[in-house]
Amino acid sequence: MFKNLGRKWSDKLEFGIFTLPVLICIAVAFYIPFAMTIRYSMTKWNGISKSPKFIGLDNFKQIFMGDSNFTDAAWFTVKYAVLYILIVNVLAIGLAVILDMKLKSTTWLRTSFFIPYILSLVIVGFIWKFIFMQGFESLGASTGWGIFKLSWLGEPGLAFLSILGVSVWQSIGFYMVIYIAGLQSVPEDLKEAATVDGAGPVRRFASITLPLLAPSITISVFMALTNSIKVFDVILSLTGGGPGGTTYSVAYDIYRDTFQNNLYGYGTAKALILFVAVLAITLLQLTLFKRREIEA
Repeated sequence: MFKNLGRKWSDKLEFGIFTLPVLICIAVAFYIPFAMTIRYSMTKWNGISKSPKFIGLDNFKQIFMGDSNFTDAAWFTVKYAVLYILIVNVLAIGLAVILDMKLKSTTWLRTSFFIPYILSLVIVGFIWKFIFMQGFESLGASTGWGIFKLSWLGEPGLAFLSILGVSVWQSIGFYMVIYIAGLQSVPEDLKEAATVDGAGPVRRFASITLPLLAPSITISVFMALTNSIKVFDVILSLTGGGPGGTTYSVAYDIYRDTFQNNLYGYGTAKALILFVAVLAITLLQLTLFKRREIEA
């Protein structure tokens, strides 16, 4: 009895020794900074002074009641997120269906679509900034097409479409790979049975393939949702928030207040709000989509 008891304590001690470094790293990397974020969100601090001034919930009151920049940034982020999620997932499913066929150029095409995802969005933003400003000007002069003469980064509506288009172009390969993996897990015998019953390609896709893609759709929508709500780097490199601050996202607004205006306490409060919003929305999305999943 005592021998078994000693062995249990020895196992627990061994488990604790191996897990303690991991717990310390997690605490240092996440929990302690998160607790400090909550603390600084209730202060007025410029990031330099040693003693931040405690002001309670005044930062949050100002954000929700008197900060029009945050409201505009939130509305921009919502529009961007909804359109990004819909466009990137629809296009990715279409590409996955095409590239799941037995084509001679399938491998080459998959690689071509995935390569942009390897690049940083900052680099992609600078590349497309050059294309919009220099490349389109040359194309407009040589072809005479009016679409190349538009101010794609100088008008609010076109700047929004530019950010959205560049983001979709850069990331569509990632979601395409997820959907290709999902398509390859769909049982062929179900498709053959549907074909025997007289179902056409569209009916087979809608009744068999799409429902069995539910796990892939859940993952892709989750990734697209979290990435779109936190959009920052492509805006920084492509438009810099312009023209006239019309392309500020919530993340970019936090960066501007914190690191450009030195409102560290105020910016931290906005960051905390963004964290809570992302957490709540993603939990809701995962809950709703998990209910609709069908095991293949």
